Amino acid sequence: MAFTVNIYYTGTDGSARKFAEEMISSGLADRVRAEKGNLRYEYFFPAEDAETVLLIDAWENDEALDFHHKSPIMKEIAALREKYRLKMRVQKFTEIT
Repeated sequence: MAFTVNIYYTGTDGSARKFAEEMISSGLADRVRAEKGNLRYEYFFPAEDAETVLLIDAWENDEALDFHHKSPIMKEIAALREKYRLKMRVQKFTEIT
């Protein structure tokens, strides 16, 4: 069953935006988009919170997300998240058909 995950990355001094920019410029975001089962991987910037970035991440099923979490890409993302000292808040929404 398809689902969407909203991940809010929050930092200080523009670090969340720098994280998203590096995810895109380094090609990491495109590599996630190319993973089997990924349906969406997009960053958004909340108008009222300059220190937060929203990632909307959608997957075909739990197996695809589990594979992503165990992939080398995830280790690179975690290292980048640590580099920018970001906090995360996660919400999961399941598609109802």
